[in-house]
Amino acid sequence: MMPPESSNVASVVTAGSVARASIVIPAHNEEAVIARCLTALLDGANPGELEILVVCNGCTDRTAEIAGGFGEAVQVLHCPVASKIAALNYGDQRATAFPRFYVDADVVMTIDALRKTVAVLSSGKYLAASPAIDWDLSRSSWAVRAFYAVWRKHPYFDSGRLGSGLYALSAAGHDRLKEFPQLTADDEYVRQLFDDSERTTLAECRFLVTPPRGLADLIKIKTRSRRGNLELERLQPVRAKAQRPSRGRFLSRLVCAPWLWPALPVYFYVVWQTSVRARQTLAKGNPQWERDLSSRTTAEPAAPRRSPDE
Repeated sequence: MMPPESSNVASVVTAGSVARASIVIPAHNEEAVIARCLTALLDGANPGELEILVVCNGCTDRTAEIAGGFGEAVQVLHCPVASKIAALNYGDQRATAFPRFYVDADVVMTIDALRKTVAVLSSGKYLAASPAIDWDLSRSSWAVRAFYAVWRKHPYFDSGRLGSGLYALSAAGHDRLKEFPQLTADDEYVRQLFDDSERTTLAECRFLVTPPRGLADLIKIKTRSRRGNLELERLQPVRAKAQRPSRGRFLSRLVCAPWLWPALPVYFYVVWQTSVRARQTLAKGNPQWERDLSSRTTAEPAAPRRSPDE
């Protein structure tokens, strides 16, 4: 179902102000991180600038109570189905402004990064955008840090990848999406709706994700991600294949980066393990949603960097 007709009208940017934006946050038992996410968004925001919808789905903890504590700045919705996709659609149908952001509850994005993304989408040049991603690896094991050191060299990040856990659409971009299908990889599905020229990643601003602490939890979440990609390949094999980054380019980068060679065994071990497990869980049908709890703590994460350091 599409949102109400009035929500198809993008907010107008006037002199000295910022376009209003909607932010849909699906939340399932996120009491440890939801306040961190909302505080980062609202710090420095103007009254009425943001429409934030926290969609609690299947929560049995204090997520709704904590989000409700932010007052009128945050709408707390209750989705009757314990499902991220159901929560995304539920919030999407009730959101009223564009650009529209879809943000995981464990993500940290500042109002500055959001405003820059709004400005890019409001210009009409792109249909989809997100800030660039940073990882707070300060509490992760050596093995986890090794994986990310190699992974960030992947060509997948070269051409408007969009964020893992955060992306935004203009009104025209949303018209192409219509609604979220029942797939695990919602972010990759949205990315594949747009060509390279239609989406962008803003290198000048960042958002922060906290990876797992240990290798077992990393394999767990990467299995979910790989399973989602397999689902997409079955749904739209031609498009998925066309947008698959070059393995040869990736390997050539690794050959030219000898300082990463000690990390390669960890990276390829994770790739092998997640590939096997993803195919096994997909074959079983209706697999569980793998979830990492080690990164969901109330400890304060490092601030997102404002410029890339690679």
